Amino acid sequence: MREEYDFSESIKNPYIKYLRKPITIQLGIDVIDYFNEMAEETGIPYQSLINLYLKDCLQSHRKLFFKWAS
Repeated sequence: MREEYDFSESIKNPYIKYLRKPITIQLGIDVIDYFNEMAEETGIPYQSLINLYLKDCLQSHRKLFFKWAS
């Protein structure tokens, strides 16, 4: 094994855009229940389903529509 390696000509990680960052988020119980039910039907963890849904919103440029009560 070498004592030192030269990585100066190596390429950047092509998978960097797929990395995830853990966060804390407060979701409604009904939202969690909905995604848990979908997780049971599909066999995909509910956190992954939430991420897939949000990614779909991002890719389709879906905007949230809401109206404040007056």
